[in-house]
Amino acid sequence: MKNPNEVVVVGGGLAGSEAAFQASRRGVPVVLYEMRPGRMTEAHGTGRLAELVCSNSLKSDAPGTAAGLLKAELRAVGSGLMAAADATRVPAGTALAVDRVRFSEEVERMLRAEARVRVVRQEVNDLDPSALTVVATGPLTSQGLSDWIRKSLGRESLFFYDAISPIVDAGSVDLDKAFGASRYGKGDGGYLNCPLDEAEFGAFREALLSAELASCREFDKIPFFEGCLPVEEVARRGRQALAFGAMKPVGLTDPRTGRMPYAVVQLRPENRDRTMYGMVGFQTRLKVPDQRRVFRMIPGLERAQFLRYGSVHRNSFINSPECLLPSLQTRLSRTLFVGGQLSGVEGYAESIATGLLAGLNAARLALGLAPVVPPPETAIGSLCRYVAAPGVGPFQPMNFNFGLLPPLPAGRRRAGDRKGLYCSRAREKLTEWLAESGAAGTTAGTE
Repeated sequence: MKNPNEVVVVGGGLAGSEAAFQASRRGVPVVLYEMRPGRMTEAHGTGRLAELVCSNSLKSDAPGTAAGLLKAELRAVGSGLMAAADATRVPAGTALAVDRVRFSEEVERMLRAEARVRVVRQEVNDLDPSALTVVATGPLTSQGLSDWIRKSLGRESLFFYDAISPIVDAGSVDLDKAFGASRYGKGDGGYLNCPLDEAEFGAFREALLSAELASCREFDKIPFFEGCLPVEEVARRGRQALAFGAMKPVGLTDPRTGRMPYAVVQLRPENRDRTMYGMVGFQTRLKVPDQRRVFRMIPGLERAQFLRYGSVHRNSFINSPECLLPSLQTRLSRTLFVGGQLSGVEGYAESIATGLLAGLNAARLALGLAPVVPPPETAIGSLCRYVAAPGVGPFQPMNFNFGLLPPLPAGRRRAGDRKGLYCSRAREKLTEWLAESGAAGTTAGTE
């Protein structure tokens, strides 16, 4: 017989793993369903929980930044996956980047240590809306479950393409041309930088524009998410679009010339041993032969050995303002929650945040408590309110940014450190909320 106080989590990615951790830590039994490796997706390479498919970076960890604020809040609330990320981080300047294999292994170790979590390797194609359930199947939700969601929520799911950057073998990078440095000298200089002069940049852009694209079949006409445009799509937006985007040289000085390059391609360590480097911002739709040809035009990458080529995969998310409450409960059923990218957020930390709140609230219902939502002045609270609030146009996924927060009081709006004021206000509000709600407390740990 099904346990009525058991939480079912569907999807073993970032959001699902975090949801399972949060519910278990509150003394609630959890069944976590993951269809891999029995059924793989277009983008995953393993059956590991919390496998990072795109970049290995969770973005900036610097105080005073939007990304840094979100991660600080996750740590304060007790995120298990943030603890795993901190334990497996690799040098990446002020960014929080992880060794992706060790990160997944740490998440699996952490969940195995939770006696209340049972992992079931099985595809789920339909749900019981009366059961306590967190759906966190991510951007590659299977067709069967997608059909159930569309039918049950009464709204068509939306689709767009997401793109993956290539990874190169560190030993194949020419260090006589590439140099190590982080922007403005911040961090530990974990990045490798491939500088281009104006002529090299122009030739590279022309080759990029003339390269052959991989077919996206029936989804060709659906637009990309603006926050994750393929590099060739950015190049089409103007001659200088790349130089002001993924290839911006600001904050970097080529030690061989003593000057800032005209453009630069940054490579970020993908693992702790720095044997693999990802091309930052170089997600792409190019066919594999053209990726080899065009990307080897970059100084320092003439003999690059690609450990993973860039690719494009389907991404799906629900029309959240029509379907969700800020607590991440569905309007269809208050016992059905949605977390992760399926809920309409974009980004690793954002997926963890929504998984955390969905798992926390599912556990609270199991314990006879009311769901909670952090204040709108916080990163987590504002993000969850964004996905549940009708906008002025068609709904699109969103990373957390300071624009989601309520305005500062009139007398403080012109202050020089506006971001700092946003962050200090968020910390104060989160501290108050944690004390009042007890959301950070764990009623039980491992057994």
